[in-house]
Amino acid sequence: MPAAAPEPAAPAEGDLDLAADQAIAACGGDAREAVKALLAANDFLEAQLDGLRKKVSAGYARGRFPGA
Repeated sequence: MPAAAPEPAAPAEGDLDLAADQAIAACGGDAREAVKALLAANDFLEAQLDGLRKKVSAGYARGRFPGA
């Protein structure tokens, strides 16, 4: 039986702070605009993931994905 995949490591707090600073800077220093941009990017990625999940066969997914 194959070993379970390891859980992804949580990013270090300093990395998150740096990423947040970069996102805010990319939006001209406006934190609200940075949040809106990140939400839009997240929606786009979730839509892509949903599309890929629909393409995975039910046999391969073995019930792991709803709608697969």
